[in-house]
Amino acid sequence: MSLPTLLVLYGSQTGTAQDTAQRIVRQALRRRLQVQALPLDNYNVVNLISESLVVFVCATTGQGEPPDNMKNFWRFLFRKSLPVGSLCQLDCAIVGLGDSSYPKFNFVAKKLHKRLLHLGANLLLPVGLADDQHDLGSDAVIEPWLTSFWDRLLAVYTWIFLLLVSSDDRLRIPAEQTVQSHSCPFPARMVSNRRVTDASHFQDVRHIEFDITGSNIEFAAGDVVVIRPCNAPEDVQQFCQLLGLDPEATFILRATDNSAGRFPTRLPQPCTVRHLVESYLDIAAVPRRSFFELLSTFATNELERDKLLEFSSAAGQNELHSYCNQPRRTALEVLADFPHTTSELKVDYLLDLFPDIQPRFFSIASSLQAQPHRLHILVAVVHYKTKLYKPRRGLCSNWLASLDPAQGEMYVPLWVKKGSLKFPKEKDTPVIMVGPGTGVAPFRSALQERIAEGKTANVLFFGCRSVHKDFYFRSEWEEMMEAGHLTLFTAFSRDQEDKVYVQHRVRENAGLLWDLIANKSACFYIAGNAKQMPASVSDALKEVFQQEGGMSAEEAEQMLVTMERTSRLQCETWS
Repeated sequence: MSLPTLLVLYGSQTGTAQDTAQRIVRQALRRRLQVQALPLDNYNVVNLISESLVVFVCATTGQGEPPDNMKNFWRFLFRKSLPVGSLCQLDCAIVGLGDSSYPKFNFVAKKLHKRLLHLGANLLLPVGLADDQHDLGSDAVIEPWLTSFWDRLLAVYTWIFLLLVSSDDRLRIPAEQTVQSHSCPFPARMVSNRRVTDASHFQDVRHIEFDITGSNIEFAAGDVVVIRPCNAPEDVQQFCQLLGLDPEATFILRATDNSAGRFPTRLPQPCTVRHLVESYLDIAAVPRRSFFELLSTFATNELERDKLLEFSSAAGQNELHSYCNQPRRTALEVLADFPHTTSELKVDYLLDLFPDIQPRFFSIASSLQAQPHRLHILVAVVHYKTKLYKPRRGLCSNWLASLDPAQGEMYVPLWVKKGSLKFPKEKDTPVIMVGPGTGVAPFRSALQERIAEGKTANVLFFGCRSVHKDFYFRSEWEEMMEAGHLTLFTAFSRDQEDKVYVQHRVRENAGLLWDLIANKSACFYIAGNAKQMPASVSDALKEVFQQEGGMSAEEAEQMLVTMERTSRLQCETWS
């Protein structure tokens, strides 16, 4: 009698779900279990009917959507033709990764739970719903959930565990059996990289234009461009110095039975150490708890080992939060703080210790119909202070900002994927768009596209701090207004004593909005920061329904829900 192979299937957009899946793999291997981990779309879903033991690790993206690497699985699982009870042989568990600042918090994990139950699967324990907004991040839920999972598995398979599990050995970096998808980005030439905020403004925002001639890339309003950034040259240099690596040394990577399953197929062969560190290893990210767990296995210095083990333990999570998460300390800075352990690291283990640099997503801010062979984005350069001396910098935004096409040709590998915003095809359907700050980017694309198609029933609410400092695309909006193609309402929050935001302008124009929505079937769109703005705009819209439509609060809420269900209300927000 043997324990079934534990299958860990994950849907990951930014790497957090993959990291969690690999943590489960390491913990399973320490328990002497057979285990395999795969992205959901790399797994043949028709085999699920014969599986015995599966853990699903699923992130939620956008407005309750599954990650890109589980969308095929998602479509198959919700086929109406699947018979009830078809998964009655399956023992499974689900952990979801989400962000409670979004309205559909952990929607994918919750919906997967219901569907698996409907198909007859046996859920070993309640769904773990991790929240990135928690002070301790996702680990606040994941760690106790994993403890409960192993306890439950031990209870279900007691006698088999007694035969398999012996005393824990010192952890060695295991070979996770994972498979990653591979993409072929197009090297787009950067045409311009222009700051569009005033020099005196605290925020550097860039309007960047790419030439995509010859790429066969197509996109529509609401789509997004995907860019994988590079580490800063000074960070690459420091990393190589800390580990005693020659950045110009070359190596050839070969897959072996004991190699990491997430074999990096996008690395060239042979590859230089510089390219590996610059383009692949995510050394500038805030490391997860699993990083400290793995790093501790190399420690020979007692003080450093004890501290790393503390950061890896359940009891040490408050200390880890204060040291790492709160000040946003990077993995590179952690290595500098643990010099004895860092000196013990071998290049063979770098792919186990550091995750791949994750791609970043930007709303496309242009239309091919208006600007053929061009793709525009609007990028806020992330730069802020914490208690650490060195300012924190967003990896991708600062990398893009550093590229100057005036100094020579610059190429950025990119690709395009469908976004969550969909605009009406009917010519006479009005659109109302609320896009403060860089949230206006997808609406510039929509306006260019709609005007090119002769659709002129367009209303835009734009908000920023000052008419003189961060009024993006002002001249373009004015030209559209003069041509009768746009109605624009602006809110400049810092240009008067009382702060004015886009939600105030929504309330002020209740009559117009009610007429467009109730009488002309207008679609309403919100894009921007997920903190307070989307909820405030939604509340203002409900007040419009009550004031102009004579609705009760409950009726206004139901109308909003109906609009969302029928895609007449759509949101694209980010934290």
